[in-house]
Amino acid sequence: MMNRDKPGFISKNSIYLPLLTVILDLLMHRMLPDKQSGIKSPYYFILLSTLTVIYLLVLVLSYRHKSIKLKITYSAPLIAAAFIIVGIWDLVTLKLNLFHLPYFPGPERVLTALVIDWRTLLISTLYSMKLLFTGYLMGVVVGLVTGIYIGWSQRGNYWIGPVIKIIGPIPATAWIPIAMVVFPTSFWASVFLITLAVWFPVTVMTGSGIANVQKSYFEVARTLGATRKYLIFKVALPASSPTIFVGLFMGLGAAFLTLIAAEMLGVKAGLGWYITWAQGWAEYSKVYASLIVIALLFFGIITLLFKIKDHFLVWQKGLLKW
Repeated sequence: MMNRDKPGFISKNSIYLPLLTVILDLLMHRMLPDKQSGIKSPYYFILLSTLTVIYLLVLVLSYRHKSIKLKITYSAPLIAAAFIIVGIWDLVTLKLNLFHLPYFPGPERVLTALVIDWRTLLISTLYSMKLLFTGYLMGVVVGLVTGIYIGWSQRGNYWIGPVIKIIGPIPATAWIPIAMVVFPTSFWASVFLITLAVWFPVTVMTGSGIANVQKSYFEVARTLGATRKYLIFKVALPASSPTIFVGLFMGLGAAFLTLIAAEMLGVKAGLGWYITWAQGWAEYSKVYASLIVIALLFFGIITLLFKIKDHFLVWQKGLLKW
């Protein structure tokens, strides 16, 4: 992997690309006539203007601080590409109307939906996080217990292994009809689906990690008088923690996929509910706004999980980047 401090494949002049592209977006948005009907909103122009000022300030700081300049130089092509994509989005929707309303609103409409409906989006996000973390934590706990059992005990692997191979590959959303009948509320039905989605990858990776710990670790610990509990929690789990974290990452991705599908079942709040509600009223700008919130939420949570991994697995810090 290329070192970010020495991005040899990136030109030094690329640091100006984001500034040029955002100015181009601004000029195009202001000068070209609108062909999509609707009320004009200032939020998109304000956002682009603000980003222009911010990037100018960063450029000024980069001449004083080498570390800032290196980071900005590395990220500049990606930032410029993002501005180009947004500009093309604005061009083919609002300006040229190549993609028609209501299914393809421009960035101006989506940003307006984010600003105007932020309270509903915030409540939906908090509800989704409550549902997500409840199901995810339950899935992690059950997955760790099951994984430790099948990884440590041959008897556990003999009896539970076939169950995992049969039930695990079934998508969690396939259990929706059963969950809606068994559980008293849609919330707990959704929690069950997320728990099931997380349980399978955490169980498999935990069991695989413990089963592949070198036997010499256990032999050395036994010669020092280690008990069975000590061997599991002080030897097996730490040694298999890199594999366990892989299961946690996989489980988080499965949890997000299941979350949105589960919230479309009839819950009274949440981002999945918000998407269904907005789609019912043909307000696709709100649908896209909620998708942006989901992307940012997932990015934030997965970044936090990587920080936790780097804290506990210091010797692997930087080996796998996000």
